[in-house]
Amino acid sequence: MDIFRKLGWFFKDQRNNYIRGVLDLLMTALLNMLPPFFIGYTVNLLVAHQLTISKLTGILLILVVDALLLYFFRYLWATHIWGGATILEKILRKRLYAHFMTMDEQFYHKYRTGDLMARATNDLNQVRNVAGSGILTFADSIIGGTVTIITMMIVVDWRLTLIAILPFPLLAVMSMQLGRKMHSAFGAQQDEFSTLNNKVQESLSGMKAIKTLGQEQADLADMTKQNRKLLTAYKRVEFVAALYDPFTSMIIVLAYVVTIIYGGWMVLHHVINIGQLVSFIAYISMLIWPMFAIGRLFNIIERGHASYDRVMEVLNEKTSILDDPSGLHAEPHGDLIIDIENFTYPDEADEQPALKNVHVTVKAGETLGLVGRVGAGKSTLMKLLLRQFDDYQGAITIAGTDIKHYALDSYLPALGYVPQENFLFSTTIRENIRFASPQISDEAVIAAAKKAALHDDILLLPKGYDTEVGEHGISLSGGQRQRLAIARALIIDPEVLILDDALSAVDARTETAILATLKAERANKTTIIAAHRISSVMQAENILVFDHGEVSERGTHHTLLKVEGWYADMYHRQQLEIKLEGGE
Repeated sequence: MDIFRKLGWFFKDQRNNYIRGVLDLLMTALLNMLPPFFIGYTVNLLVAHQLTISKLTGILLILVVDALLLYFFRYLWATHIWGGATILEKILRKRLYAHFMTMDEQFYHKYRTGDLMARATNDLNQVRNVAGSGILTFADSIIGGTVTIITMMIVVDWRLTLIAILPFPLLAVMSMQLGRKMHSAFGAQQDEFSTLNNKVQESLSGMKAIKTLGQEQADLADMTKQNRKLLTAYKRVEFVAALYDPFTSMIIVLAYVVTIIYGGWMVLHHVINIGQLVSFIAYISMLIWPMFAIGRLFNIIERGHASYDRVMEVLNEKTSILDDPSGLHAEPHGDLIIDIENFTYPDEADEQPALKNVHVTVKAGETLGLVGRVGAGKSTLMKLLLRQFDDYQGAITIAGTDIKHYALDSYLPALGYVPQENFLFSTTIRENIRFASPQISDEAVIAAAKKAALHDDILLLPKGYDTEVGEHGISLSGGQRQRLAIARALIIDPEVLILDDALSAVDARTETAILATLKAERANKTTIIAAHRISSVMQAENILVFDHGEVSERGTHHTLLKVEGWYADMYHRQQLEIKLEGGE
């Protein structure tokens, strides 16, 4: 029952709903006591040959009214209790989603997408069942069982009642023992469900690669293996759950045996009459649900308990990116100064620093170019600028203020970020471009598309700006997806525009046009371009060459060519490749 304590905050908030629901259950239980009583009363009238049409009509009329009242109160408790359970699910789902929005990159390295989806759907359903079926079953079994037993004592005989319920304590012992096993088994089942969810999500996302590389059978075999593990976990849960009903049935049979033997003896010795015995047997049948409900209750509770623990495990995760409560709410504007002494990824504490001794000043309106080998530190620097990691030695300032001292809702909207692998939403081109600001006019959308050299391509599409891009932009080419992402970043006119190899899929002519537009349009704002192609950074006022997390060369394009280091060597190689491709 620990889950009810953990959900105490919710039940306290929704106490009026649940109090009404429990009172409606009480009324339902009381009304349920009338039919068995009048059945016994009718039997006695029959035995005494006193049953008349008028008496039978009166009895039937009472039972009809009782049925209508039962219908009414059952509707009320269902509304209050199930309504409350839905509210709990809504609160937890909203809390989870809001939590996902605040978590850092480490969190998403620890929890995979399929796992998070399982917790936000399947686990929340189980928690909702605790607040719905759990409360209903708990209250109904306690209220219904108690009212029935008291009625049996008053209407029939207290001695017969006590003897009939003697086997019941065995049910509580059994439920406690099986409940522990259910908690463990269901937790393992949910873990396997998350693993399978991850597998399905990954396979569907990578279906093109799977088919291209001819790995359909291998992937199907892996899926079958994961599915088999989940099936084994399900069987374990159902095995434990299946033990409840046979044990409960055995207790019910014992109660009937005691009732028939002892109750028959009492009738023969005129302690009770035949009508009372009939009523008592009917009341015993009404105890079947409360007894089965106890087993079902422990099943629901342990499933919900395991799921709630999984949900709270995620909600209790803390982000390393802290929003300063007294942070500056002004939009950052001014010179960007990067002074990074040392930065190592949190999960690689014993490894070589990802960045070391990176110092550069970028005046407002200037362009900073970042080049270097794969894994040299370019993208890492951008992650620090985007505040995906804050635990570094040194400082990054804009207009003299450390970026950690800006409020996140003021700092992040001032950045425009375009990664190499951009994400597009399954909606129209128009809605994708103005995603960051849905109220922006169509004219502004077109202007942004023109700056990204995408407008002419859009006009060639069947529905123009209303063309659906498909999941992850599958209907567009790689270059079109990159330019759409650039347009999406440009439409908010960011103070700092960050392009992380965002021109890798466009041709040289389009690249030149986009860079020329950026140079002209962003005269007073900062642009940072990380690229593998030297042509993307040639016009930058300052270029940094990264090597193993450190700046090995710096300067303009022309000064770096004179140094004849890595930059000059890469530039000449790329120029030779262009000439060879042109010759072909």
